[in-house]
Order: sequence, then structure tokens, then C-alpha cells
Amino acid sequence: MPRVRPAARPLHATALLQLMWLASPALPVGGFSYSEGLEAAIDVGLVHDEASAGLWLGDQLGLSLQRSELPLLASAFKAWQRTDSQRIAELNAWSLQTRETREMRQQTEQMGRSLTEWLRQRRPEDERVPTLAALKPAPAWPLAFALAAAASGAPLREALLAFGFGWAENMVQAAIKSVPLGQSAGQRLLGHLAEALPAAVDGAIATAAAGDRARQNLAPMLAIVSARHEAQYSRLFRS
Repeated sequence: MPRVRPAARPLHATALLQLMWLASPALPVGGFSYSEGLEAAIDVGLVHDEASAGLWLGDQLGLSLQRSELPLLASAFKAWQRTDSQRIAELNAWSLQTRETREMRQQTEQMGRSLTEWLRQRRPEDERVPTLAALKPAPAWPLAFALAAAASGAPLREALLAFGFGWAENMVQAAIKSVPLGQSAGQRLLGHLAEALPAAVDGAIATAAAGDRARQNLAPMLAIVSARHEAQYSRLFRS
């Protein structure tokens, strides 16, 4: 007899709106100012049109977010739910230690600090926020997002989908500005990334469930172009 999967818990309207808020480019964390190496990939000719931009961002989703950022977020989400400060500190250290360039580390620290300040203002009663703020040398972006998502009351999978879509929207906007691309091309790119996100999130949840050794941050070309961007002559973005 086939197994019947339990019905998914419905997402409460308040939690849904909180996730939309967290995924919005209007969230004051400065995500719009980073291209995560895309600008350098354009400078060296790896990305030059809609098709190559789609390949680059698709690879980044599969090789970086699915294997590193999203599993990290999944683990941190559960740690925040049980207020495990030691586990949070371990995950934050891993996140910072595995940033392969100065720009990547600066990005995760700056966005993490900004979201921490946002949480201080929005949830001053949450006793977990001081724990986040006390992380040294700084709270990493995925750790801060995980607390904000956990505090919303949303389920894990939906939290990861919101994180992934926020990343996709910022990256598509970076491509529109720097390739450059038209708005219609940007919408097509965003559509392709949105279609790929559910499978990436499911893979990330499985990776998190397999333990810390299954999580990895290995995307050599992304690291190379990020390092090149640090010395690039003319730049629109901070990474």
C-alpha cells in the first residue's frame, strides 16, 4: 500500500508576509550593492548576454547556494528554534571561515550586521537577538536571516525559498545593470531561477539532514572572479 504523505501545514498569512518582507530588495541590508563576482565575470568575458548570465547564475545556485548557504541556513533555523547558542556560534564560525575572498566575507558580515540591527528594532523583546548580535567577529548573513525567518513562524522550506528568491532577485538586477540586459530578459532569468529553486531547496534540506560534513563551499571559478573583482579598475558593485 503506498504511503500517504502528510498534508503540509498551511502558511499563516502573517508568516507569509514576513517572508515576503525578508525576501524584498527593500529590506535595508544592502543586498542590491553586491554582484557576488558577476561583475568580474562580465569583465573577463565569461558572462556577456542573457544565455551566459543564465548559465552563470544557475551554476551559482546549484554549486554554491544549494551546497553551502541554504544547508547552513537550514541548520541555523533549527538551532534558533531551540535557542542553541553554542550551535549558532559554530555555524557562524563556519560561514565566515569558508568565505574565499575578502569581498565575500565583507558582504556576509555587512548584511548580517544590518539585518541584526533591523531585528533589534523590529523584535526588541526576542531574547535571541542579543545572542545574534554578540557573534564574533560579526553575525553572518545566513545566521541573521535564519533567526528572522524562525521568528516569523514560517516553516523551514518556505524560509529557504524566501532566502533563495531574495538572492535571485538581487542577482538578476545586478545582471540587468551590468551585462547589460533588458527588463524582459531579466524576467526570463528570474523565471528560470524560480523554477530551479524548489529542487535546490529540497537538496539543501537533505544536505543539512546528512550532517555538517555534507555541507561544502567549493566554487573555484566564483572565488577566482571574486578575487579579481577586488582589484578591478572600474566597478559598479561592492563584490
